[in-house]
Amino acid sequence: IAAPEGVAHLAEQHPDMKIYTAALDRQLNEKGYILPGLGDAGDRYFGV
Repeated sequence: IAAPEGVAHLAEQHPDMKIYTAALDRQLNEKGYILPGLGDAGDRYFGV
């Protein structure tokens, strides 16, 4: 799952790379969490 801001940044840094994502959520909030509901991906991954 990705946010448009992250995909845009990655595409800007690596214009020759194809980007695949299972889902594209709406946006990032002021803390950088994916909205509408993934939250902190690192916390989810590490079980925090």
